[in-house]
Amino acid sequence: MPDNLYELPADLPVPSDDGAADYLTGLKVPSLTLDSTQGGVDLAELAAQRLVLYLYPRTGRPGQPVPAGWDSIPGARGCTPESCAFRDSEAALALAGARLAGLSAQPLDEQIEFATRNRVGYPLIADPTLELAAALTLPTFEFEGQRLYKRLTLIAEQDRIAKVFYPVFPPDQHPAHVLAWLHEQPRPATTG
Repeated sequence: MPDNLYELPADLPVPSDDGAADYLTGLKVPSLTLDSTQGGVDLAELAAQRLVLYLYPRTGRPGQPVPAGWDSIPGARGCTPESCAFRDSEAALALAGARLAGLSAQPLDEQIEFATRNRVGYPLIADPTLELAAALTLPTFEFEGQRLYKRLTLIAEQDRIAKVFYPVFPPDQHPAHVLAWLHEQPRPATTG
């Protein structure tokens, strides 16, 4: 029987904070133009105001088994539930003054398939060569010969990273944590 990609197993290992994202707060979001489900996007332009950018290892596909060993990697499982929870929170995030985007190392065709199947209305960004990881020295891990992003969320305000959520657990409840943080912060002044 195939795994249910939309639910998290009860016994997932909890990721620990290894300090790999401690230095990110205050850094400028780099000007990188990457392909997304909504065309090319420049990360710096997205971050000009308030941006919630969540990074995840990779989503699964219905009917395809979860790879052996995936569930034993702390923080790996849960990309589909997290993305769907962000999808369901998009309007509330907009009310908090935030744009929303997701990013993973998956190629664009997989991002498009996922966005279409799950009716994701915000950009899912494809970064298969980990350009953002190289620009910001973001935490990654290797699985089956591929480098993937560790799950984290960056909140940018006026071009700079204002908040980092790392590690993220449980991923399906993470958008509620992001919203709670946003509601505690004053909205940045708009420019333009």
